[in-house]
Amino acid sequence: MKSEESRYFGDWFRIGAKEIERAKRLLEDGDLDAAGFNIQQAVEKYIKGYLLSKGWELRRIHNLDILLNDAMDYEPSLDEYRQDCIKITHYYVEDRYPFTVASELTKEEIKESLQVAKKLIKKIVSLTEE
Repeated sequence: MKSEESRYFGDWFRIGAKEIERAKRLLEDGDLDAAGFNIQQAVEKYIKGYLLSKGWELRRIHNLDILLNDAMDYEPSLDEYRQDCIKITHYYVEDRYPFTVASELTKEEIKESLQVAKKLIKKIVSLTEE
């Protein structure tokens, strides 16, 4: 039986919160690729949740830059996170596709991205409370 994804933003935020917690644990364990992937997943879930709260039609997409474009239709100030979203989108690929050269992610880079993601998430949550 095929399941249908929830259209309720709170469900997406709940899963996004789990992804952030996973990212923290993976960072502590030194698994930088997986930590980055979970950061990307968390941001994706929160942006999609925000968009769903605005009546957006759910799409299967992982590119945060494109999702941010959609979110900016409702809140243009989110553009301040554009470069961060572009960077974090690459973490999705780092952990999911084999490359001939090993990942060069650093712990400091992932820590910084985690902090930015938490700031963006806080802003998105506040936007759904307005």
